[in-house]
Amino acid sequence: AMLRLRFLTWDVKDTLLRLRRPVGESYAAEARAHGVRVQPEALSRSFREAYGAQSRLFPNYGRGRGLSSQQWWLDVVKQTFRLSGVHDEGVLVQMAEKLYHDFCSAGNWELLPGAGETLSQCCQRGFRMGVVSNFDNRLEKILSQCNLRHHFEFILTSEEAGFAKPDSRIFQKALSLCGVPPEQVAHVGDDYTRDYRAARDIGMHGFLLRTAGQGTEPEVPFEHILPKLSHLLTRIEK
Repeated sequence: AMLRLRFLTWDVKDTLLRLRRPVGESYAAEARAHGVRVQPEALSRSFREAYGAQSRLFPNYGRGRGLSSQQWWLDVVKQTFRLSGVHDEGVLVQMAEKLYHDFCSAGNWELLPGAGETLSQCCQRGFRMGVVSNFDNRLEKILSQCNLRHHFEFILTSEEAGFAKPDSRIFQKALSLCGVPPEQVAHVGDDYTRDYRAARDIGMHGFLLRTAGQGTEPEVPFEHILPKLSHLLTRIEK
């Protein structure tokens, strides 16, 4: 039977948009512009370490802990370079500010295959749509730069909500923005726990984007899995 859906909520990173190149490459290019040579692979490793440590100390971009998300990110970028052996504080500050702003622009992001077409088709079919993303407040600008913003009635970030997926409270907040019961909403995302399970746990439908080579969790029925975004409407209209 066709799902009686009225609203679709979307994850963004690695569902609709992905980074054009590894973080380490962007950071290495910025370092080169300041006359500093660092290997991209080393920077990618340092980034994972710095990001992980900052996320444990100050979850959800330091919200409620006296940090702005901008300061949270500037600290991550500076620590990434420090872990890779760069210690000139003046250069660190300049690189961090430049990279923080660069990651707001379309230059660092690209659409996943089928993202633009799928969103347009969903709009044409009359689905109302919103975003539920563990992202900071730059997301609105990124979506505008990538020409996706107009598809969505709302952009709910974990920074704004005060809770990050899989916390049910970010989904409750999304549902109140949708203004329809959970069984009329489906959430689309690429993370089993944060997207698929969390949405299903509060009574929404879930679709899990599983691109080639990713393992599948056994309890996800085949008809909830999207090998590509373009499968979404077929799955909904089954």
